[in-house]
Amino acid sequence: METFYDTHAHLTFPDFSDEIPALLERAQAAGITRVITIGTDLVSSREAVALAEVHEEVYAVVGWHPNDLELAPDDVRPNLRSLCEHPKVVAVGETGIDHYRLPSSQGGSAEDDTRWKAKQETVFRQQLELAEEFQLNVVIHQRVALEATLAIFEDFAARVRGQFHCFVDDAASMRRVIDMGSLVSFTGISTFKNAQEVRDTLAATPLDKLMLETDSPFLAPMPHRGKRCEPAFTRHTAERVAEVKGVSLAELSAATCATAHDFFPRLR
Repeated sequence: METFYDTHAHLTFPDFSDEIPALLERAQAAGITRVITIGTDLVSSREAVALAEVHEEVYAVVGWHPNDLELAPDDVRPNLRSLCEHPKVVAVGETGIDHYRLPSSQGGSAEDDTRWKAKQETVFRQQLELAEEFQLNVVIHQRVALEATLAIFEDFAARVRGQFHCFVDDAASMRRVIDMGSLVSFTGISTFKNAQEVRDTLAATPLDKLMLETDSPFLAPMPHRGKRCEPAFTRHTAERVAEVKGVSLAELSAATCATAHDFFPRLR
């Protein structure tokens, strides 16, 4: 059986409480031999590292998500530094910019939006600096905020690479990311009937510049759309990606796993 990696899952979310061993068994049975679990704040980052210590196939990414900054300190770097030293921490993140869930979308003011955007930008820069300090790459979240994200990231692009995760932008945007030395990853969205633009972008993406992910527990691929997603479902996405790219599963496995090892040097 061809093997694949789930390069972005949230195993610390309560959706998977007390189910990790069974979930990882199902992943192994589906040929998913590595799972990278992503931190979204300090607590989940510590929990991600703890899971990686217990389970050989699990690795961790540590950081603060742009939508989870309410309790973030003014400087997130001191608390994350000790985690970045762990040998199974493979990147910094999930970090970036999100203009989809602004305070004004929940009754806040334009001034609230301005303050929130400024905090997102500050914390994003801090995590890019942290990644550079530890010679790690970053897992980047950008939702309705590609221009704002790239404007900050371009200052670091020569020294830090980004995995622009759950990529749903057009092919021209993908090429901008690739031209900066970074790459994109695709979720179960690529299997959705109404996601032709995502498949068009996927078709245009060089085979050695993409990775696969689930973003579990979100975005379950067909035929599980609408249900809780889990790492084993990476295989469904892989099958659709191989079809769109016109390659065999073996070719896709070799390419995406090699890309993951290159992007996450601590991945074993």
